[in-house]
Amino acid sequence: MPPLYRLHRQLFYLALIWRILFPSPAGAANPHAAEKITSLTNPEVKYQIVPAGMVRLKRGSVELVLVDNQAHRLDDAPDHRAGYNGIAVLKHVKQDKNLFVPEVAGLNFEHIHDGTSAGLTEKFEPRKFPMELRRVDEFTYELHQPPTGIFQLESCGRYRLLPDGTIEYAFECIPRADLFRRNFIGLFWASYIHQPEEMLIHFLGRSGEASADEPTWINGVTPEHGVNATHPPAGEIFSPQVDADFPLKLVTGRSRYVHTSHWYYGVCRGMAWVQVFRPRDRIWLAQSPSGGGPGNPAWDFQWFVPEIRVGESYGFVMRAAYVPYESPSQIRQLAQRLQRELEK
Repeated sequence: MPPLYRLHRQLFYLALIWRILFPSPAGAANPHAAEKITSLTNPEVKYQIVPAGMVRLKRGSVELVLVDNQAHRLDDAPDHRAGYNGIAVLKHVKQDKNLFVPEVAGLNFEHIHDGTSAGLTEKFEPRKFPMELRRVDEFTYELHQPPTGIFQLESCGRYRLLPDGTIEYAFECIPRADLFRRNFIGLFWASYIHQPEEMLIHFLGRSGEASADEPTWINGVTPEHGVNATHPPAGEIFSPQVDADFPLKLVTGRSRYVHTSHWYYGVCRGMAWVQVFRPRDRIWLAQSPSGGGPGNPAWDFQWFVPEIRVGESYGFVMRAAYVPYESPSQIRQLAQRLQRELEK
């Protein structure tokens, strides 16, 4: 055996042993790996199926109705449409009018995509395939969706109403087939707000990642759907490659702002809707001035999972609060507290 060939073979086996003993970062756990919270990923979670596909919960000062993606006839949302899942009704003891457009929903799982137009044969895939409502306990319910018909993504969103009326939402998913062409998952959630006085969302951020300015309050508003629509987190992020003709404009309409505190809020009829995220989940804020129809903005968010593997699970956790609005400093204190609790 030639000495050079023998050396190459020895080096090959040494490299193989090294990869087994010291896996490369590509083989390390994905930073968005699921924490095994829901019944999708944790076989210890016991649940009961809710055949009606809806449930009304009251706790603290908050009342909500959670629904699957079937049409429902509710007293306070009599024409709730099929396809829209999540929270169909959200009320407070200080505000009896539904925050969300009654025909649609809030914290509604909206899009699955891979950044390609070819892959997006259905823009609203979570609307089109059945969901199952699962009862975990009195104040904890899940919306499980079997592998969808296009991207074969199985998912489970857990909605938990905490004692003070805060909503905790944990989402976990598993790609069941190698169908994401660019090896990332793009997911999107919408909350359709019913006729607020202002379309604005408010967050702490700055104009551009290169800016050395201290974070300040940004009053985010878009002139039209898909323009300056989404605000990434500050710092190093995964920036998805998206086709030039990709039709989901809220995904691609990046603004010049970055958010620095990983939460935001909007005000409607004297109440603040506050959505709080963990910094590690790298959530992008998003908005539309007309997503729910004229005068009904969408206060949204999106999430990207890079370097995915078939059969592995991914997830994030966030909280949302619906409270009487007093001031930006009040909301800042509330959001910081919720964020600390999320990180425990």
